[in-house]
Amino acid sequence: MRVKCILCEKIEKIDDNLPIAKRLRNRPIHTYMCSECDKRIAEKTRARIATGQFHIYRSGKEKEWL
Repeated sequence: MRVKCILCEKIEKIDDNLPIAKRLRNRPIHTYMCSECDKRIAEKTRARIATGQFHIYRSGKEKEWL
């Protein structure tokens, strides 16, 4: 399956049997993000959390983002 990253618009080929491929096929609202963009966003989020100024406002159970 060919997919396109929503951030960098890089086109990649993923296996049709992967869970992400099935999710994209069955629910078109889901989007794909390449591993490079995913890592970059995760690093920046961890850096913002480390500053102490990052707050997650959620109802219900709180998740630990580290």
